[in-house]
Amino acid sequence: MRFDEVIGHDDAKERLKAMVAEGHLPHALLFCGPKGCGKMALAMAFASYLLCQSHTADDDSCGKCLQCAMLRKWAHPDLHFTYPTIKPPGSSSDYKPVSDDFAREWHELLADGPYFTLEQWLERIGTVNQQAIITVKESDEISHKLSIKSSQGGYKISLIWLPERMNAESANKLLKLIEEPPSHTVFLLVSEAPDMLLETIRSRTQRFELRRIDTASIEQALVSRRGIDTEAAHRIARISDGSWMQALDALDAESENNQFLADFIQMNRMSFTRNVRGMTDWALMVSGYGREKQKRMLAYFLRMLRESFVYNFHLPDLTYMTMEEEQFVKRYARFVNETNIIDLSELMTTAQYDIGRNANPKIVFFDVALQVTVLLKRTPQ
Repeated sequence: MRFDEVIGHDDAKERLKAMVAEGHLPHALLFCGPKGCGKMALAMAFASYLLCQSHTADDDSCGKCLQCAMLRKWAHPDLHFTYPTIKPPGSSSDYKPVSDDFAREWHELLADGPYFTLEQWLERIGTVNQQAIITVKESDEISHKLSIKSSQGGYKISLIWLPERMNAESANKLLKLIEEPPSHTVFLLVSEAPDMLLETIRSRTQRFELRRIDTASIEQALVSRRGIDTEAAHRIARISDGSWMQALDALDAESENNQFLADFIQMNRMSFTRNVRGMTDWALMVSGYGREKQKRMLAYFLRMLRESFVYNFHLPDLTYMTMEEEQFVKRYARFVNETNIIDLSELMTTAQYDIGRNANPKIVFFDVALQVTVLLKRTPQ
């Protein structure tokens, strides 16, 4: 994997290269930063850079040497991955799982690309309820693998994804390894919650902080990698909050959000015209959604209220909407003002809570529509 496959973070890439060029490469790096910013992608590209035998003229992995050929399948013998696991089906109650138990699933995940979430990993290994951890047996495996001489004569790299999921015994064993690392070994730790790591581990690693991905880089990646047109890419990049995963989620959620926009428009039209039969029909329709979808819909309604309120300030840099959303908000925003925005927001938040507590959705949604009827009539004095 090359640095140019990592979205954004040009300054971070240069800092990593400079560490190597100046001979200041620490034996343990802790990659931190906001969720979805590409910490794992950058760590994987850096591992490839360290193992590559022939860098290009622009100082990147060549992608052609024997090392890069193995790295294309993430099968390099001197690159060792560690990640949270669960007990494999059929294992005994005292069995301590290790990463190698799920090597096939891990490589399938990596084959889809270096950007992924813990939720995607848990789904891949077939669980949503079990707590995935890194066991003490895994620390023993790391120690054993790193004690073996490098097969290619270069670095040995231990890339640990989500080290905060180590239990106490495992973390203490890792600490000893980091304190006295085997020769020519580099630890790359990629953490979503570094404050949950042992203080002694944090103090023995060099923290490498990443910022959110800049909007322009996300926009460019959406166009070049996903074939999105420039206008749509620009809007999605702006609402992604510097997260590539959030940008992809926005793409996946587009059809559902289109439906939620239609639901939002219908509710407001029925409420504004005080069409009780229409409000009843609308409440009956959305009550047929599953509860999780109903909560997502209400979260979408909250966002649309926020966008409508902010739209009134005529500051386009503060609004984050699709073209279809903006077309509706242009006409709707004048009804959302300082006299009702708080009550409207609290109405949706309360409805989310009630749905989560298994309240009757027909009653909840009819009540929402009925109260919107009153709140939309409020105007500033």
